[in-house]
Amino acid sequence: MADSAQDRNLPASARRKSKARSEGQVPRSRDLGHFAALGMGGALMLVLADPLSGWLQQLLANALRFDHAAVADPGQMGERLWGLMFKALLVIVPLGAVMVAVAIATAVLSGGWNVSFKMLEPSFSKFNPISGLGRMFSKQHLIDVAKMSTLALLVGTVGYYYLKAQFTGLVGLLAVPLPSAIGHLAGTVAVGFGLLLLVLGTWALADVPLQRHLWAERLKMTREEVKQEHKDAEGSNEVKAKIKQRMREMSRKRMLAAVPSADLVVMNPTHYAVAIKYDDAQMGAPRVIAKGADLLALRIRDIAREAKVPVLQAPPLARALYTHVELDQEVPAALFAAVAQVLAWVYQLRARPASDVPTPQVEVPPELDPNNRPRPDAAGAA
Repeated sequence: MADSAQDRNLPASARRKSKARSEGQVPRSRDLGHFAALGMGGALMLVLADPLSGWLQQLLANALRFDHAAVADPGQMGERLWGLMFKALLVIVPLGAVMVAVAIATAVLSGGWNVSFKMLEPSFSKFNPISGLGRMFSKQHLIDVAKMSTLALLVGTVGYYYLKAQFTGLVGLLAVPLPSAIGHLAGTVAVGFGLLLLVLGTWALADVPLQRHLWAERLKMTREEVKQEHKDAEGSNEVKAKIKQRMREMSRKRMLAAVPSADLVVMNPTHYAVAIKYDDAQMGAPRVIAKGADLLALRIRDIAREAKVPVLQAPPLARALYTHVELDQEVPAALFAAVAQVLAWVYQLRARPASDVPTPQVEVPPELDPNNRPRPDAAGAA
């Protein structure tokens, strides 16, 4: 059963936010874009009013000037039209580029830089009238309608009171010469436009955090979604167990492949087997290159015998090495004497292969032999 909206009370994870951004869902404030576009447009008109008016007068004067040759030759009319269009584009294109830059800057300011073509993909579910009705009465749509209504009411109220305050002065312009009337009217429109920008700017400042809050609310997750995302990111327990098993198998194969290069294998007849290697040119101390218990110990013993690696029955040393030395680690200093004793036995075997070499009686410090550790029940009884 799908989770209800009330169950979505956990904040969105970084992965969910990243996925939403990749799908084009970012907290954008349209009101901020409207304010920036109107503000930049008004600023450009204010700054460029005189040069633009002069340029427009010149353009119209050139466009409306004809002679007999231009009228008689339609080709010249086409060339003049293209020339006038090119001159107009020289002004319109830079202004348009400025407006596009402003639109991009406001979008980045409100929601960050994000490029996604997900929203351009065709979705036939959008043509479903039932889904459309659901979107019409959704929380986001109702909030947008309330925002637009409130903004229209604010703009209308400010405009009404401003025009009411200026009504007497505007009526009095009928008795003023035209140039003075145009100047006064332009000032009145500029002030009204400034009030409009003030309202839009204040509204946009409130809309930016509102959009981010609504975006975070839309992305909230249920407990099941959080668990599922964690499982997808970390992998299920079965998959992780298989991966660990596979890694153990690979490590075991590498370890068994190193047994033939060992100097000797120390065993506790059938329980433990530890393969030791020592190279005085590359190692500071003897190193354990393989170890195992029970069936793996027997496997190490068999491989060693096939590779003619000496196998020594030294239970205390085998137990101590298996317990206290990890794979590919050097033997600790406390076991140097015992390991040196068995290595000396190996070197004697290599020097006198045809003679009998006595088997060493290896002893290890009692505290390193697991069999010498006091049992918990014995310690408690003591």
